Amino acid sequence: MMDDRCLLVAEIGINHNGDMDLAEEMIRAAAKAGADAVKFQNYRTEDFLSDHTLTYTYKSRGAEITESQFKIFKRCELSEGDLARLKRCCDEVSVLFFSTPTSAEGVDSLKALGVSWLKNGSDYLGHLPLIRHMARSGIPTILSTGMATEEEVAMAVQTFREAGGHELVLLACTSSYPTPLDCVNLRRITTLAAKFGCLSGFSDHTAGWEAAVAAAGLGACMVEKHFTTDRNLPGPDQWFSSTPEEFSELVVRIRRTETMLGHGEIAPTRSELDAREQFRLSCVAKNDLPAGHVLSEQDITFRRPATGLAPCDIHLLIGRALVADVSGGESLLSTHLKNPI
Repeated sequence: MMDDRCLLVAEIGINHNGDMDLAEEMIRAAAKAGADAVKFQNYRTEDFLSDHTLTYTYKSRGAEITESQFKIFKRCELSEGDLARLKRCCDEVSVLFFSTPTSAEGVDSLKALGVSWLKNGSDYLGHLPLIRHMARSGIPTILSTGMATEEEVAMAVQTFREAGGHELVLLACTSSYPTPLDCVNLRRITTLAAKFGCLSGFSDHTAGWEAAVAAAGLGACMVEKHFTTDRNLPGPDQWFSSTPEEFSELVVRIRRTETMLGHGEIAPTRSELDAREQFRLSCVAKNDLPAGHVLSEQDITFRRPATGLAPCDIHLLIGRALVADVSGGESLLSTHLKNPI
């Protein structure tokens, strides 16, 4: 997605609490921590909630809070003006801006802003009309697969492709906060890519950086992590979100992992070229040999360094006459032979 490097996304989501100054502060902190992109949510609460009696219990500032879901989401809605402001801030600090819409109108608003990606949340994986609209926008799209069966993922992918969508990323995701280690199932990353023939990544809801780094090692093209500037801020997602310091550590460790992953070619590495000559073996004369001597297998042994013919080339020496004296232990070269190889 970015020169074969994993795209590292700070998921600000609703952690801004409707405060655009705080949202901008979070964008700048994410950029400073090494994020490549930040993600918000440009939903309309009425798109998915109508029952004002539904509640949600969460941790905030060390206490357990039970609150109306409708109120939680309503206070964090972003207007079109808010989206434009946040996009400008992202442009200023050179991070990508994208968001999760909950309607065709939300997709259109993001398209008008010129976003590089659209994100469909795990809760909306079954909203096929929205996925069709995302596909028809022509904007590369990310589908998160939390809570999904293979059949549900297949239906979403088929819907996207039949609507004309081409660039698609599927995110392995577990919709529990924080995710227990035995529920992460990172191998879904490779399974999603293999089964559906597209890029795959990881939406990380675990505590710490280990799962994200392992995901990069498995070939995730994108890792998304909830992000806040302060876990003591009010709100349902703050307590399990990554701080700038933690996100920065995640970035460092993933970039180091990518460096270690390399290009995959079977060949000596740059650092091995000197070692190859020092530690590999050569064909050497077992004893002093006079000029004119016809070499046999009994005349040859193998020793360091690899400055002569390789052991696998011993057959090129046997039966050949020497043009000069060779001392015992001396590497055997093509130039020692009457008719050089």
